[in-house]
Amino acid sequence: MKSLKRATMGGESLFTTTFSAAAHYPVWVDLAAVLPGDIAVVDVWPQMPWVITRGSWLANAPSVALDTKWGGAKMLFGGEGGFVLHATGQGQVIVAAYGAMDLITLQAGEGFTLDTGHLVAYQASAQVSLRKATTGMMQTLKSGEGLVMDIVGPAQVLTQTRNPSGLISFLSNALPTRK
Repeated sequence: MKSLKRATMGGESLFTTTFSAAAHYPVWVDLAAVLPGDIAVVDVWPQMPWVITRGSWLANAPSVALDTKWGGAKMLFGGEGGFVLHATGQGQVIVAAYGAMDLITLQAGEGFTLDTGHLVAYQASAQVSLRKATTGMMQTLKSGEGLVMDIVGPAQVLTQTRNPSGLISFLSNALPTRK
C-alpha cells in the first residue's frame, strides 16, 4: 500500500528494486535519473528527516523509510506537486535534479527566495512558504512570474537550476500536433 501511495500521490514509481551482493565481492550500482542533471547523496538521521519534491527521489538505503505526505497548498501551487516524500530513519537518500544542483546551508533565521519549480529537497527543519513574486496583478502578467517560495533555516536545501515545467512547455510548443 505504501508503494501505491508513493506512486499515485508522490509521483514516484510503484515498484522499487533492491540491490544486494555477497560481502566478499566489490560491488557498485550505477543509477541515472529520467532528466539530465545532477545527482546528490543526502544523509538522513532520526533527528533530521528530509522532504523530497515530486520526481526528485532516485534511491535510498534500506534503513531509510519513505512516506508520501501532503505538502500543503504551497507545494501544490508552487509547482512541486501537492504531495512530497518524507525520508526518515538513518541512512542515505539519492536525489536527482534537472540541470545543476546547488546545496544551500541556512543558519537559524537565514533564508532565500526561490522561483517555483526549482526546489529538489530540504531538511524538514526548513520553513517553506509561498507568495506572489510581484505586488500587482499587472506586474505579475508582464513579468511572467507568478509565485516564489521563501525558505528559512536552519536547514540544508537542494535546488535545481532548471525547471522541468519549462521543458514541458518548450516541447509542447515545438512538437507538431495531431489534427
